[in-house]
Amino acid sequence: MADYNFERLNILVAEDSSFLSSLMLTALHELGVANIKTVTDGGEAIEMLKLTKSNPSMAGILNIDLIISNWQMTPIDGLMLLRWVRRHKDSPNRFLPFIMVSAYSDTKSVSLARDMGVTEFMTKPFSIQTFASRLVQVIERPRQFLQTDDYFGPDRRRKSAPFGEDERRLLNDGSPEVEIVYG
Repeated sequence: MADYNFERLNILVAEDSSFLSSLMLTALHELGVANIKTVTDGGEAIEMLKLTKSNPSMAGILNIDLIISNWQMTPIDGLMLLRWVRRHKDSPNRFLPFIMVSAYSDTKSVSLARDMGVTEFMTKPFSIQTFASRLVQVIERPRQFLQTDDYFGPDRRRKSAPFGEDERRLLNDGSPEVEIVYG
């Protein structure tokens, strides 16, 4: 893993547990992240994103570079926050890297988060090394964003291996049903 200076990275952490929020802040500070805003649920995160866009001086941060969110929160959970970031017209940045944190690491949960457009998934309990690897993953392996009728987010395929068959993502008229938003 390369050495990175995360000092100028601006991170929004959405976590309803004060204990876990404290652990995340400690881990991020140990990695050198200086600019961290914390909120206790997805609704507060949405309000912070809107405020950052409309009035950065009042928000206390010029922009948000990354969201780290717990999945299980009330009243607005991490999945609803992710859906808002990726799909809502008022989202200030639909391309914002998003790391989902959850104790549920079963295939169904990870697939659901992936299919909603999560950039990375991190399982609780976590370590500082896990945080570092997810941050580096976001930096070193950015994925192109795709738009389909029912999906907007990073390409869900992580491997860049050549596809040996005909392209299957075609509409009936032969045109691609997937639009690469940026690559």
